Amino acid sequence: MKIIRYPSKEQWAEICQRPHLDVTQLQHTVSTVLSDIRKRGDQAVIDYESRFDHCTLTSLTVSEQEIDEAERKVNDNLKAAIALAHDNIYRFHDSQRFEGQHVETRPGVVCWQKSVAIEKVGLYIPGGTAPLFSTVLMLATPAKIAGCREIVLCTPPNSEGKVHPAILVAARIAGVSRIFKAGGVQAIGALAYGTESVPKVYKIFGPGNQYVMAAKQQVAIGDVAIDMPAGPSEVCVLADETANAAFVAADLLSQAEHGIDSQVMLVTTSEQILSEVQREVERQLAVLPRKDIAARALDNSRLVLVASADEMMALSNTYAPEHLIIQTKNYDEMAEQVVNAGSVFLGPYACESAGDYASGTNHTLPTHGYATAYSGVNLDSYCRKITFQHLSAEGIRHIGPAVEQMAAAEQLDAHKNAMTIRIQSL
Repeated sequence: MKIIRYPSKEQWAEICQRPHLDVTQLQHTVSTVLSDIRKRGDQAVIDYESRFDHCTLTSLTVSEQEIDEAERKVNDNLKAAIALAHDNIYRFHDSQRFEGQHVETRPGVVCWQKSVAIEKVGLYIPGGTAPLFSTVLMLATPAKIAGCREIVLCTPPNSEGKVHPAILVAARIAGVSRIFKAGGVQAIGALAYGTESVPKVYKIFGPGNQYVMAAKQQVAIGDVAIDMPAGPSEVCVLADETANAAFVAADLLSQAEHGIDSQVMLVTTSEQILSEVQREVERQLAVLPRKDIAARALDNSRLVLVASADEMMALSNTYAPEHLIIQTKNYDEMAEQVVNAGSVFLGPYACESAGDYASGTNHTLPTHGYATAYSGVNLDSYCRKITFQHLSAEGIRHIGPAVEQMAAAEQLDAHKNAMTIRIQSL
């Protein structure tokens, strides 16, 4: 990890840079696959599954029998853990329900909002180096609470054409409607355009590699909504002299093991903590099964020593991390100063892993600095707010002349007339 001591503000932009990925070449590949999915449907998905996931499929649909078989394969302890996590995620997201108010803006003019679920949503769950069954809970649970009529899940099968059992168990617990064996770009294309088996959805959720992200961005141009732009995962830890160096190192490594393009950053006011964390990272890294992946991620990462808590917080807000962990004696005060972050973890015991799995908050979060403008997935992500208004004759009298004046000033005579004939009818 690169060590930077007392950087000037002019250096902050460089410190906050993410690993650069040149996606020019893959955009053409993604576009070609998406076009083929649109034209050939199921058969194209099956062909790409053979090519990319090295499996031979006769059907994309996961059957009820396969889910029953998965239930028998997942041990009771893991099932209990999934159930506990689902319960907490449900409780937190259920508390986010919207209650609109009828507002009388002028006598006889009443306006209100109604929250309506998106009818069809698509969830993408990566397979790759780790089966992310926790992401099934994070995406499907709020969709179910919102009232989405159809919750469609795509995930890549293994070489035997099977989906990881824990993914299927989590999907059943969280209320997924239908599950399909499709990974990567072909899954995004199937959800965006629809095939003979996979229904076209209105919005796609879920993380993935750079090909999946490029596919989501391409289909979002004119075919379907997506949850958010996203890239490799990241964490920023703020620590003062009271922090537990072993805890900090563990948090940095838990993020680094996600992938070689992940990024971790420590910002601290303590030279001693910086040194202790550096030693702890080396010690803990040595025994990690995924140490090769984590070690490469650490090449993109930084240990930054700053002069004050205010500077620590300001640098974090500039970085706008996906995950922000605050291990300081006054973490509650510092929390009030957070402006840009996806999800925040306060105090020595709030490890990122808690939010990744079971505290109840959502782990699908904006990365790459998008936390300056985007929220993580929440109940509103699955809803639309439809506005209503009702005007009585009294309402027309109160706002009609203003509408006529404004429409005339914009030279929209038909707009003006729509109000004028109503005023004249009174």
